[in-house]
Amino acid sequence: MTVRKTVAFSKKSANLFFHILTKCNLRCRHCYINPKQHGHTDLPLETIKAWLEAFSQDSPTANVIFLGGEPTLHPDLSHAIKHAHALGFRSITVDTNGYLFHNILSRVSPREVDFFSFSLDGATRKTNDGIRGDGSYDACINGIKKTVAKGFATSLIYTVSRLNIHELEMMPSLLNDLGIERFFIQVIGLRGKAAEKSKAGSLQLTRSEWMKIVPPLAQKIARQGLTVSYPKVYLDPAETFECAGLVAQNYFIFPNGRVYRCPLCEDLPIHSLQFVDNRLVKTAKINESDLFVLNIAEGCVMNRLIQPENLSYTVGGVPEYKIACCLLKEEIIPS
Repeated sequence: MTVRKTVAFSKKSANLFFHILTKCNLRCRHCYINPKQHGHTDLPLETIKAWLEAFSQDSPTANVIFLGGEPTLHPDLSHAIKHAHALGFRSITVDTNGYLFHNILSRVSPREVDFFSFSLDGATRKTNDGIRGDGSYDACINGIKKTVAKGFATSLIYTVSRLNIHELEMMPSLLNDLGIERFFIQVIGLRGKAAEKSKAGSLQLTRSEWMKIVPPLAQKIARQGLTVSYPKVYLDPAETFECAGLVAQNYFIFPNGRVYRCPLCEDLPIHSLQFVDNRLVKTAKINESDLFVLNIAEGCVMNRLIQPENLSYTVGGVPEYKIACCLLKEEIIPS
């Protein structure tokens, strides 16, 4: 048996998606990082500490997710983790491709890191490496095994595309063999490399493909004992649309000091917050926050702007469905 629920937004907790650098050792075909908009800097440790402290004052119970690029490439990641832990944040996660540079597993403890979250985009070496690069499958599998052996909790992110959807149903046995505790199915967002229409068109699933394949497979995977999360993506016309920018506290922090509230805005210089002299300040209008308050029949305003082809209408011009906020998740929990 499983329990399925929509994970509602909440102002009671915050999520800090902290990109401490943008460089990476891989060149994944769907990478969302855009150095022109996000910066090329590896943040100095003192800056990382100052920015964590700025958020700890207003959001002391936030969940911190360290990302890159590849965050373990940062030589001071372990010190950043320890500082976040000392500040008392609710949880600390490291998103990684599995190479685990700088001997990170020996420099932090399971008491300090709640999850190492790995990215793997294929159940087989051929499929994953075709998307993420030669050798990345073996590196990720070995990294997971080392992490589990040291007593850390692990999760895994699988970004679904037309290149790997056929292997999604193969993942449960691999995840169970590896000792993965949480499984995230992710949709390709139109940011970074995926924003190139030629690639996005060939990689993204259509609505009919997503609805036919992903929710049933997520249910099947959860029956085997794993907690599974995936974006809700589509709403029925009668369902209420909510923008996380208005009803939640999510902050996407980049090395150049930009802080976004909506990940779909990250390719544009319309961030609503900015670090200036290590202080978090609001940016001048017009910015992303001005879009959050717009109410349209199609649901998400940013989706309507950047990928209108993801929508369809009746002959009378009425949207047949709404696009949910990209941060709205469905979660299936084994009961």
